Amino acid sequence: MNTVKREVFLWVCIVLMLLIWVAVLQVTGTPLSINWEAIKKLPDVVTIFVLVSFVFTKWLWRWRIFKDWLVRFPDLQGTWQGDLQSTWINSETKKGIPPLRMILVIRQTFSSISCTMFTKESESYSRAAQIAVEEDNGSISLSYNYTNRSKATIRHRSPIHDGAAHLRIVTVPSRMLEGEYWTGRCTTGQMKLHFSSRQLMESFPDNI
Repeated sequence: MNTVKREVFLWVCIVLMLLIWVAVLQVTGTPLSINWEAIKKLPDVVTIFVLVSFVFTKWLWRWRIFKDWLVRFPDLQGTWQGDLQSTWINSETKKGIPPLRMILVIRQTFSSISCTMFTKESESYSRAAQIAVEEDNGSISLSYNYTNRSKATIRHRSPIHDGAAHLRIVTVPSRMLEGEYWTGRCTTGQMKLHFSSRQLMESFPDNI
């Protein structure tokens, strides 16, 4: 997973550390030279660097100014709405089912991401998720493994099961996730979602 330009990130850290060191020496009136007095300021430099790093990984990485040249993955956090089309066939009627309305709630930090899917019939929670950047063409995708728990009233035909999903991240002309999923029940399907809101929904809404 190459979601950060590591060489650039390393150089940014080095330059930032030096700038903080210079700033600490200036504020404390220490001469700008490599001597014992300057070296004694390194604990303060490290403390400030850690604080700046915390702020960056908590909030600043989402800023557009860091996009592409440093942070290669997009900010996906929020609620996405769309449809799920399953290949599942009813053993009694021998017919499939129409597309299901669904929402995908993505919680994301600089170093982690999780996905929760809601439909009228079930909920799915990711157990592992990652964003990957393809080096050859620059395409970005979201992949995750999940456990699905259907409502008790339909669990006789939709038991608890595990699965995985692979979604391509589209940003132009509009923000969209599209791809496929497969389950331990030997079924597959397609998902297509559009970004809806930064709000993190906790259940399937009644108005969609």
